[in-house]
Amino acid sequence: MPNSVTGDPEYDLAVIGAGAAGLAGAVTASELGLSVALLDTSTQPGGQFYRHPAPALGATRPEALHHDWSTFTGLCRRLADSSVTHLAGHHVWTVVRAEPKGLWDVHAVIGADGDGERPVRVRARAVLLVTGASERQLPFPGWTLPGVVSAGGAQAMLKSGLVLPGMGAGAKPRAGIGVSPARAKPRAGGRVVVAGSGPLLLAVAASLAKAGARVPAVVEASGYLGYARHPRTLAANAHKMAEAALHGTALLRYGVRLRTRSAVTQVHGSDRVEAVTVSRLDRDWRPVRGSGRHIACDALAVGFGLVPQLELATGLGCTTRRTADGSHALALDAQQETSVPGIWAAGEAGGIGGAQLAWVEGELAGLAIAARLGGRPPLAGSGRVRTLRRRRDRMRAFASVMAAAHAPGAGWSRWLDDSTDVCRCEEVSAGRIREAVTDFGARDARTVKLLTRAGMGWCQGRICGAAVACLAAEGAGEKLPPSPERRPLAVPVRLEVLAALAETAASESGRPEGGADPEEGAGA
Repeated sequence: MPNSVTGDPEYDLAVIGAGAAGLAGAVTASELGLSVALLDTSTQPGGQFYRHPAPALGATRPEALHHDWSTFTGLCRRLADSSVTHLAGHHVWTVVRAEPKGLWDVHAVIGADGDGERPVRVRARAVLLVTGASERQLPFPGWTLPGVVSAGGAQAMLKSGLVLPGMGAGAKPRAGIGVSPARAKPRAGGRVVVAGSGPLLLAVAASLAKAGARVPAVVEASGYLGYARHPRTLAANAHKMAEAALHGTALLRYGVRLRTRSAVTQVHGSDRVEAVTVSRLDRDWRPVRGSGRHIACDALAVGFGLVPQLELATGLGCTTRRTADGSHALALDAQQETSVPGIWAAGEAGGIGGAQLAWVEGELAGLAIAARLGGRPPLAGSGRVRTLRRRRDRMRAFASVMAAAHAPGAGWSRWLDDSTDVCRCEEVSAGRIREAVTDFGARDARTVKLLTRAGMGWCQGRICGAAVACLAAEGAGEKLPPSPERRPLAVPVRLEVLAALAETAASESGRPEGGADPEEGAGA
């Protein structure tokens, strides 16, 4: 209901993100009597994992591009039957403590790209952060050529747009993969090399091959022997082994070759991708001299695992922890609460683990928040909670094994020559970053940014940030980059939005507009 003073909608719980974890948390809390707002950037629920085509595309079987589709449809049914307010197309850029104390202000901008005409503020007694993950990208010569896409991006093109990378304009996947025979069009090229590291590569390659792309190779920089060192964890997560077997069977069926301990170290082409060089790697991911082999292709889908999106959480001061692959995730207690009271998190924000783990953690968080706001003791003794916690702990153990098995080796920077662009937005090369480190004393990504503008473009370091941080740490003699920085803005925001927020803050406090506290007005 609207706040009687500000007129802003006020809820018991604001859930930020409508993926598996967000849907589970929102509907669980709503079913237990809480008023819930579910905010998401997309116009459709499902997040990245459950992306699906818009109705106008005429997809006949969207479930053909997913596994565990029944879980998603079940969550959607619960959402439709609930009283959750679904705020689609809302880009949340900051969360701050509201006045009076005890409430949180969730600030968002609306529109497909956050370019709507007005800012939005939602107030809530508690916040559940389910912000998902982004792909880790490590640059290499030629990675800026047209035809190079992220591995997750290739899968998103297929799931939401029914488009394959490396195919001619207007070409569609083969009939039967979510598209009707009348809409399917013949292939035009479509040789897609899938490369990088992590289990996502197998899923992407299998999806592309089923949809009609020719996949000459899957190039995995790590190997799979690391899993074999944890037989108990594997046995406790048989569903993960079943998923891997399903993808492996698909690759065998379509003749896709798997190359382990290898990486794409150069992309060739004039106007777009024409071929890649695949090199063998040593244990530290350094290319083995003389091992390069050319593979002709029309596109390259590349990604080196997923990293949690933590901008909102770190802006709030939530404590993070180092994961087995060198990235950072939120430190959470048994109730899924962060170090900041009143802020919970679930899913990839607490460490990369997949959709099933996200769903379990989202439901656990919904139960815990409902108990806290309802003044009831924690539900640790209930059978439902015990079952969910056992499943969570089992899948979290597997997630740690997975992260360790695919952790990037320190030698990946040997792929780079000084002319290789690292920051694509600002066209900052590896040579300029190395100069900032060796000649001007930069010892962290922030200092490199100030000296070179790396990470200051439109993506705000979301693509190049991991690489810049690693290069800076390497120059400082550190094995791992430092913890992520606190940033007041999680997404790009127009100055007029900040100005409008300052005016609102001034009117609510009764002060003249010029007397508003700038930091309070900007939500810093």
